Amino acid sequence: MVRSGCMRLVAGLALVLTALVASPRARAQTEVDLALVLAVDISFSMDTEEQALQREGFAQAFRSPLVHEAIRNGLVGRIAVTYMEWAGSADQKVIVPWTILDNSEGLMAFADRIASTPLSRAQRTSISGAIDFAARLFEELDASPARRVIDVSGDGPNNQGRGVEQARNDALARGITINGLPIMLRKPGYLDIPDLDIYYRDCVIGGQGAFMVPVRERDQFVNAIKTKILLEIADLGPRGPRIERIQNPPRANCLTGEMQWRDRWNN
Repeated sequence: MVRSGCMRLVAGLALVLTALVASPRARAQTEVDLALVLAVDISFSMDTEEQALQREGFAQAFRSPLVHEAIRNGLVGRIAVTYMEWAGSADQKVIVPWTILDNSEGLMAFADRIASTPLSRAQRTSISGAIDFAARLFEELDASPARRVIDVSGDGPNNQGRGVEQARNDALARGITINGLPIMLRKPGYLDIPDLDIYYRDCVIGGQGAFMVPVRERDQFVNAIKTKILLEIADLGPRGPRIERIQNPPRANCLTGEMQWRDRWNN
């Protein structure tokens, strides 16, 4: 009887150990140097040429040998990236899901997926919605990142959804860094602002090593995106040689987009 009881105990322990080994939580997750969400503006304020340049910039970035080298030179030599598009508060969509990138073939395939997706556009601009959606994507990542970064590109201020500062601060409280690519190619219109770079500095970006790369000319677009991706992967942050710094400007009004939209419909 004693021997039989011991055998049952051993068998039971074996089953428990087998279950723990098989459990997703028990398995060690893949370590990555960086988990990066590319959050790309597709609002109607972005014309089709700007959208095409934006797509080309991201695709070329992941085809760049410099980016490939930067990934290889990381502590573990791989990163996780997902590409999403956003517009209004109800318009966020993952275009390329989380992908582990650790070799040139994978990087080229990731670039091809970005480049081959048809362009689309949608109404309004909710940077807060994009940040909230992007922050939730990290919960779906089956990997353990040393850094988590949201890369927000856009050409206007938040004008729908909750306040952008609140969304930004909630993401920062979770240890997420937000970098920015303010697109300033056109003269400011009725829903644009002249100092979008200052708005991004004060209202959008934040976290350890946060930075932005403003784009003011179309011929800068592709190289600006490539530079930004390279700096994020290499974790150079504001130490990078081509980061534009704003010298003592007035602080931005983080509700300027909401005020513009309200004034538009009240007039």
